[in-house]
Amino acid sequence: MNVTVDQLDALQELINIGVGRAASLLNEMVDSHIHLEIPFVKVLTASQAYQELTARFDDASLSSVKLNFTGSFYGTAGLIFPTESASTLVAVLTGEEAGSADLDAVKIGTLSEIGNIVINGVMGSISNVLKQHMNYTIPVYLEDKIDNLLSTNANDATKILLAQARFAIEKLELIGDIILIFEVGTFDALIKAINKEMAM
Repeated sequence: MNVTVDQLDALQELINIGVGRAASLLNEMVDSHIHLEIPFVKVLTASQAYQELTARFDDASLSSVKLNFTGSFYGTAGLIFPTESASTLVAVLTGEEAGSADLDAVKIGTLSEIGNIVINGVMGSISNVLKQHMNYTIPVYLEDKIDNLLSTNANDATKILLAQARFAIEKLELIGDIILIFEVGTFDALIKAINKEMAM
């Protein structure tokens, strides 16, 4: 199924609503003001997403928080960002120095919480606005290269919704990617739900 410009705009708006809610929650957790924005959203096949992310991140180790969701739509949602940026983000949020020996001990828990808030914000926005029911698994934290992080459902029948999320924390700007993975049948269902909402 090809996605129209209007459908892509609707997807971007749904994701923006979700990250806006997530930013509000994160701001309540920390002293620093966190701004989240989504410059663009793309719908890609697994191989296209792999090529784009490999070109951007090369062979770098990445931090990822992923969870599975089921219901009206099912698949995997993940928040992925470079490990170095992840460490800086955790340092800003926890007050630990970036080179601190204690950082790794709190990093996984902190990133899992951030990933959980952002992903649930986005998925909640999609389910609420489109009036669809979804269930989520507990988020899982991983550090790996992009080919392993994308391997779960990586075939060209899988549509990947790739949204770049830009984090701005006071004067520090970090860039991460929110990657929503839908198997093709549920992606079509998502587009149909968006069409229904747009028609109202």
